[in-house]
Amino acid sequence: MCKILSIALALTMTVSAAVKIEKTAWKGWPNCYRISNGEVELIVTSDVGPRVMRYAFIGGQNLLKEYADQLGKSGEKEFQLRGGHRIWVAPETLATSWAPENVPVKIEIEGDVLTATEPVEPSTGVQKQMVIRMAASGSNVELIHRVKNHNAWTIEFAPWTLSMMAPNGTAIFGFPPRGKHPEMLLPTNPLVMWAYTDFSDKRWTFTKKYMALRQDPSVSAPQKIGLFNKNSWGAYLLGTDLFVKQTTADPTKTYPDFGCSVESFVNDVMLEIETLGPMQKVDPGAAAEHIERWSLHKNVRVATVTDEALDAVLVPALAH
Repeated sequence: MCKILSIALALTMTVSAAVKIEKTAWKGWPNCYRISNGEVELIVTSDVGPRVMRYAFIGGQNLLKEYADQLGKSGEKEFQLRGGHRIWVAPETLATSWAPENVPVKIEIEGDVLTATEPVEPSTGVQKQMVIRMAASGSNVELIHRVKNHNAWTIEFAPWTLSMMAPNGTAIFGFPPRGKHPEMLLPTNPLVMWAYTDFSDKRWTFTKKYMALRQDPSVSAPQKIGLFNKNSWGAYLLGTDLFVKQTTADPTKTYPDFGCSVESFVNDVMLEIETLGPMQKVDPGAAAEHIERWSLHKNVRVATVTDEALDAVLVPALAH
């Protein structure tokens, strides 16, 4: 009997750890796809996109922003923010970055991998794709972002991925490893400002190792900042749920926006955590690729924004 129970338990554990991908309706879109391993879930659209619209613990809050008036719609002539996570190209221009993505995308499923591919954009000649793989257990997700050049000529750009986070949270970013003078005489990274960046804004908090930017629905003034870090990452604490996304940057290559591999934008409705790949010349038929690794963490509490308090939370989270 014990042997039978052991086998049954093992089978149950195997099933519960499997990644399941199923077609589902979500927020007015009839053709979405839910990826889940029983602990966390993603919602990927196919009526528009490519776009990830939900990342959450099962039954929990969506860490990604939702624009309620834009959900379930498609076919618009102009770009729609909608919320969620998307792919753009940098440097930012209205003609290239803000190209509409309001038509259906092709979904391919192979085992536990979902690939979402948009049609070639008429206005830019590029084609965006997301390849998504969720771990069999835990919260880890790998997202491969590709931007393919379908023009007859070489173009230069950087892949740029933007996660719009739900309101009322705090984003946290890490500086490269700190050191002491005079042992370290050379600069370690740029800290980049936009024309509207205002460090007197009370939503900013800086420590020696970290910077934090709080989303406050009562403050409409936008803020943006960028920096370079070989181990680029951004975290977002919403209640007691912590979202972390990470990528690796190459210090030997040139990055957009005065050398940024990670950026953040905030206004009164959402906050964006953005990572960027290097600038590259992409030949006809070739693609630029950018990889992010996501994770979610429960019951996270930060009483004060200090190096010690953030270390206690972020060091283990970034090890995922």
